[in-house]
Amino acid sequence: MPHSSWLKAAGAAFAVALATATAAHAAPAPAPAPELTAATSVAAAVTLHYDDSRAGGWEAAIAAGVASWNRNVSNVRLVEAAPGTRAEIQIVATSGWPQATLGPVRPGGQVRVELGNQAVSEGYDKTRIATHEMGHSLGLPDTKPGPCSQLMSGSAAGTSCTNAVPNATERSRVESAYAGGLASLVPADGRTLVDAP
Repeated sequence: MPHSSWLKAAGAAFAVALATATAAHAAPAPAPAPELTAATSVAAAVTLHYDDSRAGGWEAAIAAGVASWNRNVSNVRLVEAAPGTRAEIQIVATSGWPQATLGPVRPGGQVRVELGNQAVSEGYDKTRIATHEMGHSLGLPDTKPGPCSQLMSGSAAGTSCTNAVPNATERSRVESAYAGGLASLVPADGRTLVDAP
């Protein structure tokens, strides 16, 4: 083989080896994004802000109530409002019976929850009260009389009841009220429900 042919063959072999080595160390091509279907697409949860800055003495009960709702429903989220910002759910401590505006409240709307100390002085559980009254904000009416297993039975379940977890029916009603995100939300009912025995 003549010298020039040998050089051409060696150069071609070197070029092939270099291309192969470079390809082996090159970053892999990004994987294509998974295709979203109706089954895999999930609507973003509706975020509702609450302001408990005027609910002194109820902070732990409110935090437990918020955690209960956030654990048990997926298409609505309760989040504490930053100081000085508008909140959809205004929570205040009062000396009377607990009461709340019946929702479902929409983002930009506003409802009021009054956590009444009279119920506490009569032996009712603070966390159950707070969670129950937030349930009104989310559109749940009272279900009186009712057993302790129904959060929305409120005071009808008696002072020994400490259940602060919505049952399957209550969870389903809230999920239904907030299904489809913001577009499907109707305005809050607006009635004030007083939870006295």
